[in-house]
Amino acid sequence: MRRAVLLALLCFVAAACSGVAPRGAETKRTPLILVSIDGFRADYLARGRTPTLAALAADGVRAEALKPAFPTLTFPNHYTLVTGLYPDHHGIVNNRMTDPAFEHGFVYTEQVTIDDPRWWGGEPLWVSAEKQGVRSATMFWPGSTVAIAGVRPTYWKPFDGKVAPDARVDQVLAWLDLPVARRPRFLTLYFEQVDHEGHEHGPESAEVDAALADVDAAIARLVDGLRARGRLDAADLVVVSDHGQAATSPERRTYLDDIVPLADVDVANYGILAGIEPHPGKTAEIERVLLRPHPHMQCWRKGEVPARLHYGTHPRIPSLLCLAEHGGNITSHGYDDKGGHYSPGEHGYDNDDPAMRALFVARGPDFRRGAVVPEFDNVDVYPLLAKLLGVAPRPNDGDVAAVAGLLRDGAR
Repeated sequence: MRRAVLLALLCFVAAACSGVAPRGAETKRTPLILVSIDGFRADYLARGRTPTLAALAADGVRAEALKPAFPTLTFPNHYTLVTGLYPDHHGIVNNRMTDPAFEHGFVYTEQVTIDDPRWWGGEPLWVSAEKQGVRSATMFWPGSTVAIAGVRPTYWKPFDGKVAPDARVDQVLAWLDLPVARRPRFLTLYFEQVDHEGHEHGPESAEVDAALADVDAAIARLVDGLRARGRLDAADLVVVSDHGQAATSPERRTYLDDIVPLADVDVANYGILAGIEPHPGKTAEIERVLLRPHPHMQCWRKGEVPARLHYGTHPRIPSLLCLAEHGGNITSHGYDDKGGHYSPGEHGYDNDDPAMRALFVARGPDFRRGAVVPEFDNVDVYPLLAKLLGVAPRPNDGDVAAVAGLLRDGAR
């Protein structure tokens, strides 16, 4: 008996020293499944193409909209959703960026740069969960392949766009079928199809409608799978998006090289939010021409970005920022000369733009039923998720009180 007690004590101490809490209690609590539909604009829910999502909203709770963080881009907002930090605070300030202290830049389509943990500030929920003894499993969530603070989810998959939506759902269900001792309690699932078609064909296109139907069918597969396992009413399901989508117009295009000599600046990003770094000795002249009014864009020094955007203090943000107006785009004639492709749909605009509004729908034993709540900020999603998991949150920019109206009385 003494030997068994001593062995158990040694195992507990070893787990504590590893920085990861011993397992056990998490298996007795409600699982939480977080689903992201990239580029799902809030008003897409009214198109009639997503009956499963509509049913989840009717039987659960939805927000009139979820307000994304600025800039309204994929990687910054996905990381905000799981850290509760504005991009200015977690460091993923754009899909493409540089850092004066790093030897290479960050490109959201290049796994080798994504997996460098130095880019990722804050602590995502799956890391906190793992540290506190709650297993996690992530299906393609941006950032989840990275060893942040030396910790990854128990189960994770590197992004592969060739994996069909149904196969992604089946993987999540397979994780839920694991023996209790190995089963995750926090799971994420990601779909990019709606965003892709929105870029390629525009937000009002038939292709977006088809993508909405396809992703909704995948969510129906998830719901049916949970029901078949007797877990539909014993799991909290949260469906969000990172941003919306706006139709673009060639008439609102701004050619940066018509305004400043490109030889005098480094341009960190073109597109909706252009980051510009003047060369030494050129700052005053570049500021003089960029900071004056322009027909289809507005520029600021990074320290003078409107406070409501919570953006402009991080060292990865260039000295000057230019934001295209709704439907606009910031580019160069050189891009045109190379046969540059312009997307009929874009995001990245001001997060007050109605076209950037995102989705929030939730259903489960901890949520109210048949409720609609006003728009709230996506930084508030993180403390909500932490509360549902029973995980102590890290310091963040969100406010769990702002989303208390989503929860049934006993879960608040």
